[in-house]
Amino acid sequence: MTPLTAPPRANPRFSILSEEFAAAPERHFGWLREHAPVHHEPAVDAWFLSRHRDVHRVLTDHEAFTTATLQVRAEPVMRGPVLAQMTGAEHTAKRKIVVRAFTGTALREQVRTVRANAVELLGPLLAEGRMDLVNDFGKPFAVRVTLDLLGLDRQDWRPVSHWLAGVGEFITAIGLSEERRQDCLARAGELESYLVPVIEQRRRRPGDDLISALCTAEFDGIAMSTREITALVVNILVAAVEPADKTLGLLFKQLLDHPEQFAQVRRDPALLPAAIAETLRRTPPVQLIPRLAERDAEFDGTVVPAGATVFCMIGAANRDPAVFADPDAFDLHRADLGTARSFTAAAQHLAFGTGLHQCVGAAFARAEIETVAALLLAQLDQVRLSPGFEYRETGLYTRGPVALVLDFTPVHG
Repeated sequence: MTPLTAPPRANPRFSILSEEFAAAPERHFGWLREHAPVHHEPAVDAWFLSRHRDVHRVLTDHEAFTTATLQVRAEPVMRGPVLAQMTGAEHTAKRKIVVRAFTGTALREQVRTVRANAVELLGPLLAEGRMDLVNDFGKPFAVRVTLDLLGLDRQDWRPVSHWLAGVGEFITAIGLSEERRQDCLARAGELESYLVPVIEQRRRRPGDDLISALCTAEFDGIAMSTREITALVVNILVAAVEPADKTLGLLFKQLLDHPEQFAQVRRDPALLPAAIAETLRRTPPVQLIPRLAERDAEFDGTVVPAGATVFCMIGAANRDPAVFADPDAFDLHRADLGTARSFTAAAQHLAFGTGLHQCVGAAFARAEIETVAALLLAQLDQVRLSPGFEYRETGLYTRGPVALVLDFTPVHG
């Protein structure tokens, strides 16, 4: 039987790697779903899927589509295998250790840490009546909270941010020059050099932090090696820090763009989780999730060959009209999302992925953003974009605001 091949694209000059797409990906999602739902990019020899059903299939069929791509995309800077590369008993055991740190009693403790960090950072900014929510607040906040969770010194947030930027660039770049590659690897090495002495110290004198939990845990009766723990710690740092400041900035941009719904959230803070869920659906900070096709796979008459890299387009899938009514609209009251399930394995949107490797920190992400957003809403009145500020988002793999400069009136008392 003659194998199926990719049908000609409606616009052969269209490229996901173009500057036009990078400027505003959401303008192209509908065209992709309709005309090129299985889109091939020759420059990187990868396939991009934009329909919800196809993305869901790839993320839940763990035998046909594996995370083997991470061995090249992540392991060199993570300094070892990460959770998403693991399967079977090893994945179950190590995931359980990490999940414990993000749920139950531990999560309630973390909420206090989140609030304490937010209050400390916000204090000096209030008197100014203006701040860049992303760079003055969001980025240092996200790193400091994660350092507290791991039991690392929050005062080290600046160098850790520098090192993590290199790790993140290596993982998320579709194309990377040799110069940038070497810089990223060097930063990853510096982060490893920072972490290893701490890990060794926690082996000797464990505390109640997550690094200590990893040091005292066993798999098949054997303690994890320093390399394994380092990889998991870097994994947690990237997963917890990278999306947090983006989500906070995107949430406030959505609310500012929809003043009636912003006013509703102010009047009824119970609507805040719905606003966060809808922000994650409409503008997910993680836009692409890669997988490796282990065998030929057919999508809508097109065969993706075995061995091919497949990118799941989360942003496009989350706006699929086959799943969400009026999908391009921001609507915190939408009936087809469901706030309660939006931070669980039953989520209709795909911002946290789905299946075996769904984000372990979904519950923490909700608690973190909800806590800090509630604090900001209580402390900032008459919030508006600063005059002359031009909003811009960047990123193909992960995406968020470059900055979000706000003017506001501090709420005293």
